[in-house]
Amino acid sequence: MTSDVKRFDPERMMDHMYWWGVPTLFGCEHDPDPANCDIALVGVPHSTGNGTTERDQHLGPRAVRHVSSANRRVHMGFGMSPWEACRINDVGDVPFPEANDNEACIERISDFFTRLGNAGTRPVAIGGDHSVTGGIVQALGGEGSALTGGRKAALLHLDAHTDAFDNLDHWLGAKKSAAHWASYLVAQGNVDPLKSVQIGMRGNARTLDWLQPSYDLGYEVITMERFREIGVDAAAAIIQERIGDAPLYITFDLDCLDATVAPAVSNLEAGCEGFGIDDAVKLLQAVRGKDIIGGDVVCLMPTKDQPNNITSMVAASVMFEMISLIADRIGTN
Repeated sequence: MTSDVKRFDPERMMDHMYWWGVPTLFGCEHDPDPANCDIALVGVPHSTGNGTTERDQHLGPRAVRHVSSANRRVHMGFGMSPWEACRINDVGDVPFPEANDNEACIERISDFFTRLGNAGTRPVAIGGDHSVTGGIVQALGGEGSALTGGRKAALLHLDAHTDAFDNLDHWLGAKKSAAHWASYLVAQGNVDPLKSVQIGMRGNARTLDWLQPSYDLGYEVITMERFREIGVDAAAAIIQERIGDAPLYITFDLDCLDATVAPAVSNLEAGCEGFGIDDAVKLLQAVRGKDIIGGDVVCLMPTKDQPNNITSMVAASVMFEMISLIADRIGTN
């Protein structure tokens, strides 16, 4: 009697050791040409959109490249290997020759991701502060977008904060900032808020009406308080119904997670419990089968991480879920 279990290829064993070889995202081939992949893994090492002293977010892509090959796995829940289902390459980092000029950097991001979208390639990015999402989505959503067919994108936005503060002219000098992207993308016609969900908002806000801009824009907002009241299954159902068949972009701020799960992030909200990783993954998997045009993970602060790189590992795990969601829809096993 013979076993159907595949023998592990010893020559591939080292591919799962994060400390071996040249570090790329998930150990994928480095190829900057988006025509050669279905899913493009991208580093966005940008820190000047936050405008605070939390400037080390530009080190996030390098930190995740360091550990992510350990996450090059099969997806047991989906019963598939994204690495076999799709062509997935690390296309490198967005270049930032004007790194201290946030507005110039946002346009650099848009130029880079426009090239990916025009090639029909779906990106999964690691930032970078949360302003990078504005640069990405203004390239991928709305009029002229190859990935959406000119339609506005829906957003699934997991975060402790709304980043929709259009009542501010700037955030410490940055205009298309980490505090503004969720509002200006609506104003520009890149995002349809009526098909979008912001979830995980918590903490002690500076003003009592801090959620009002999101309500005024038309977003569905599920605060942590509301999430605890309705539970993960009801929240997932709201997400599924709200998004419908719209082209979807996912953005995941690591501060939506509890500080004990992801300690090395900017703008920690330690006074109110955030998501555990299992609930966060369930919320991501709620959009399985949707037309996901891309996603990002942001606000990693590797210089604050523990020696075991736990927050970078968590960031890689979230990226793996996004990669698997896209591969599950577009891949051919």
